[in-house]
Amino acid sequence: MIFCIVKVKIINKSPYPLPSYKTVLSAGLDLHAHISAPIRLDSLDRQLIPTGLFIELAEGTEAQIRPRSGLALKTGLTVLNSPGTIDADYRGELKILLVNVSKTAATIEPGDRVAQMVVARYEKIEWALEEELSYTERGAGGYGHTGKN
Repeated sequence: MIFCIVKVKIINKSPYPLPSYKTVLSAGLDLHAHISAPIRLDSLDRQLIPTGLFIELAEGTEAQIRPRSGLALKTGLTVLNSPGTIDADYRGELKILLVNVSKTAATIEPGDRVAQMVVARYEKIEWALEEELSYTERGAGGYGHTGKN
């Protein structure tokens, strides 16, 4: 396997381990709730959950905050602004905006894995203002245009 390893500076003010990959081919690093007491989220409630983590990303990279699929399935908790973007110039604490989309209350315990983070490269763009765009078979066909299969 060939992976590009990127060093990321991190400060951990929580008692929990640094985010880590759970398997060799995992893309996401689990983030823990750095809270002193359980937090209850009723149906459709949202809460900003601290992690105790502060990072310094390289220029040209971002951290994407994504839901944990098992947490969403079991409790209805998901990341509201998914994926959330952490820009390379942000130096504040990483916080996770969780929302409960289930019909029942859910509780977040101290140390619970509440989201995952993926670090990715991105491209900067420069706009090229035009009057027309090139032809494609799909054209302007939007949502559902390509069919069900």
